[in-house]
Amino acid sequence: MDVSFLGGPGPQRGVGVVAPFDFALDRELWRWVPDAVSPYLTRTPYVPVEVSLDLARLISEHETLGDAVRTLTAVAPEVVAYACTSGSFVGGIVGERAMCEAMSRAGAVPAITTSGALLEALVELDVRRVALVTPYTVSVTRALESYVARAGVTVTGCAYTGLTRRIWKVAYREVVDMARRAAVRGRLGAADALFLSCTDLPTYDVIPHLEAELRIPVISANQVTMWAALRRLGTRAVGPYQALIDASARSGTVPPGRAPGPVLPDVPDAPEEKQQEGWT
Repeated sequence: MDVSFLGGPGPQRGVGVVAPFDFALDRELWRWVPDAVSPYLTRTPYVPVEVSLDLARLISEHETLGDAVRTLTAVAPEVVAYACTSGSFVGGIVGERAMCEAMSRAGAVPAITTSGALLEALVELDVRRVALVTPYTVSVTRALESYVARAGVTVTGCAYTGLTRRIWKVAYREVVDMARRAAVRGRLGAADALFLSCTDLPTYDVIPHLEAELRIPVISANQVTMWAALRRLGTRAVGPYQALIDASARSGTVPPGRAPGPVLPDVPDAPEEKQQEGWT
């Protein structure tokens, strides 16, 4: 059989992805990637610790990330991404930047993290007030709130579940219910956007539906990770009518005279505070 007419395979570009050992949503990452790009995934070594700040610190050590990035060099990715939200915000803004530098040194290519991509997305959408949805415990959720606040963004509401394992098992209906609770207008005003945290939380199919219902941009951990990585390649993420990746899906513009959105200061993080689990 003559297959010369196929003319392929065509050139393939690569995004190297370092994920935590318990990451289970490889397919979700692929759905944001155009045909000419492949995600090349590797994982951090297993450690017998449940999802917590301790685990976030363990899987984000520079030596661990450097070793993971070096496993990807044989397939020559053009950018590497650390696909873990808690692992990339646990050290604050300064820590996140240091992680990117460590990965870049190991792979000799640009590097991003999920939490860094989150701040990049908030700037892109000019978000000043954000609602948060997380599957985390109270301590991990509070660390995310602190990270976002240090970037100059007000957290207007937050809903979370307190899970420490099998986060990829969370059903879409639970994600939607938490999103509705978190986005309720509170004393700090209405949110400009909603962030669905954790790269192990399924979000792809609910984003356009939540945007239509809540009338604000909805961004998720995996979405911002692939969006930012693909930006480094000079290409775009793909997906059904999502405000972050489709400007026509954005509902409004910045009012005249409004100051620019969030900034990324080089300041140490505030001490973690205690809070009851469930909803704030």
